[in-house]
Amino acid sequence: MGLDLWKRKIPSFPATVKLALRIENDATMIAADSVRCVFETHTFFAIFTRHLAVLQSDIMKRLLLLIPVAFVMQGCLQSLAVRSMADIMDYGFQAFNEESDLQIAQEALASNLKLVEALIKADPGNEKFLLFATQGYNAYGLGFAEDDSIERARVFYLRARDYGLRILEKNAAFKEALNRDIATFTRSLQSFSKEDVPAIFWTASSWFSYINISRTDISALADISRASAMMEFVLHNDSTYYYGGAYLILGAIEGTTPQMLGGKPDKAKDYFEKCLAINGGKFLLTDLYYAETYAVQVQNQELFESLLKKIDDASIDVLPEARLANAIAKHKAKLLRSKMSDLF
Repeated sequence: MGLDLWKRKIPSFPATVKLALRIENDATMIAADSVRCVFETHTFFAIFTRHLAVLQSDIMKRLLLLIPVAFVMQGCLQSLAVRSMADIMDYGFQAFNEESDLQIAQEALASNLKLVEALIKADPGNEKFLLFATQGYNAYGLGFAEDDSIERARVFYLRARDYGLRILEKNAAFKEALNRDIATFTRSLQSFSKEDVPAIFWTASSWFSYINISRTDISALADISRASAMMEFVLHNDSTYYYGGAYLILGAIEGTTPQMLGGKPDKAKDYFEKCLAINGGKFLLTDLYYAETYAVQVQNQELFESLLKKIDDASIDVLPEARLANAIAKHKAKLLRSKMSDLF
């Protein structure tokens, strides 16, 4: 019985071989499965990595495409921001023209002019900003420099004129004729329209103002016919612009030109009267220039004094939208009266 038990516990040799072969076969299969699993895992990661690389490449391409778009959008937003300032500056200049306190106006104009020039640097071709600069430097020269420093006023008037010319020189015919004979220059003005009146008026006004305080400069005097031609253009296209300002400037030109050099006092008087008819006598710079030019040239002291008295007596609110111009006229009238003994 003990032998039988032993036989049952100890397998026979053939069975042992079979068992060993089965174990070996199972191990081989397990190893093969492991290899296959490793291979498949490697393949998965290879495929995943490849797709990830493609995805990353596609994303990078899209991002690269967005870079110029971003720059364009940034430029557009900057341009919109700059141009939106035009309306704000427009309201600012309206408020400036309504100011009656000369000190406040001077301080405000000085800072606003530098802002306008900064905007011009950001948008060099913006005609609205260029016109603001032309008007602003013209006003600064007239109101806050001319009576204290002729040299500073010349700088400001030329700066105003040159900003205006940057607008007008966009017209090829005008640009080509600018430095040619007066006949060619005058013909080139026909290529403009009524819409160009503001730029032509303020450019010519600044040009004349420079000439008016530079009468010892022959080259400056030589340009007076160009300023006159530009004002004649304004008369023919919109004679009421800026309270009849073209009549005022032409009257001043005729009134400051001696008769021996072709000045026509009667024509100057006619221009001033037409200007007064347009603005109803409310734009006091008309009376100031009337007195300073025509009345002095014909030596009519009575007219001179009556015009200055009219300026003194006028309410600063007679023309609310032009309080500043009228305040400047009142200030200059006092200075002009102080010189009366030298003028007559």
